[in-house]
Amino acid sequence: MSKDKKDREKMVAVQIEARGIKNTKVLSIMRKLPRHLFVPVGMKSSAYRDEPLPIGEGQTISQPYIVAYMTEALSLKKHEKVLEVGTGSGYQTAILAEMVHEVYTVEMVVSLSEKAQKVLVELGYKNVFFKIADGTYGWKENAPYDAVMVTAAPSKIPKELISQLKIGGRLIIPVGDFYQDLVLIVREKDGFREDKLLPVRFVPLVTTQ
Repeated sequence: MSKDKKDREKMVAVQIEARGIKNTKVLSIMRKLPRHLFVPVGMKSSAYRDEPLPIGEGQTISQPYIVAYMTEALSLKKHEKVLEVGTGSGYQTAILAEMVHEVYTVEMVVSLSEKAQKVLVELGYKNVFFKIADGTYGWKENAPYDAVMVTAAPSKIPKELISQLKIGGRLIIPVGDFYQDLVLIVREKDGFREDKLLPVRFVPLVTTQ
């Protein structure tokens, strides 16, 4: 077994499974996906550590446990269509692409989007669609979505993202400035249900608003 594969097995067993993540699909994907390809060259030896890592432009690749937790919390199904706000490194994007039929991912920082596109194309993903834009506006042309994942924190929940959910659709998003909560919102026929899941610390969502 290669060192990278051993590192992935240990990451999943110690950081993710041991903390209560049970979705077998999420665990399987994270065991096989080469996280080290999504971090800067100088950070490759740290790729499987239990922490977020800088990827340039003031952005980070999220801690593996948080990636797994957010993915599991969305209760994704294979036929679904997902919007991701904040492509970043593309690691979370790849996991979503393994979980669902289509992923529409929006990133405002051009260099990050281009790097992520390169890695994801090289890995053979054909169900990911990229846009360089302000993610707080979502991607209206392809709405509505079964689920929306936001991977950076706005100070308040963008109304445009909620409006692009299907009935029964789920939005997971870190919200807040210094103190942040990970929030899950479900769109129901007669409104929205909102649950605070856990305290988190994400980089601020880059926006023109």
